Amino acid sequence: MMNAYKIAVIVGSLRKESYNLKTAKALIGMAPETLSFELLPIGDLPLYNEEYDGASPEQYNRFREQLRSFDGLLFLTPEYNRSVPGVLKNAIDVGSRPYGQNCWDGKPGGVVSVSISSLGGFGANHHLRQSLVFVNVPTMPQPEAYIGNAQNLFDESGNLTNESTREFLQTFMTAFENWVKVHVKKPITA
Repeated sequence: MMNAYKIAVIVGSLRKESYNLKTAKALIGMAPETLSFELLPIGDLPLYNEEYDGASPEQYNRFREQLRSFDGLLFLTPEYNRSVPGVLKNAIDVGSRPYGQNCWDGKPGGVVSVSISSLGGFGANHHLRQSLVFVNVPTMPQPEAYIGNAQNLFDESGNLTNESTREFLQTFMTAFENWVKVHVKKPITA
């Protein structure tokens, strides 16, 4: 049995039938043996408040501890008003604080934006990348992943039905696997 790099999947939409969550599950289903994916929930994190830095809420402590255990990060985000949802930005803030204790630091990442618009969440994708630069997440530059018209890509059970999108996501996943291998400092063995 092969060890695998442990990858946190962080979905910026809290909606139960989220297209981002459906896409995340499709990507997890395409995972190569070298990557092990786990959804990392962010919906229960209280809004970041610097006053909590001395005595953090339990949700902060649990999230930070979980985050530290991952080798890499895969973000899926919808676009709200040309940016990321507040819940996703809040998770980035919680994981990067208190100052000097950045849990994101050095973990390689990938970004996929999923939207019902034809632009595929372009604005959110790039805003997220700006925050990831600051928290020192080396983010895979190519292929860029903007998944548009998401309402037409899944069946009633949440399965991805669009073959060209599936092929693109497989290409993305292969590139992401290589990105993680280059940036994670621990070896995996067979």
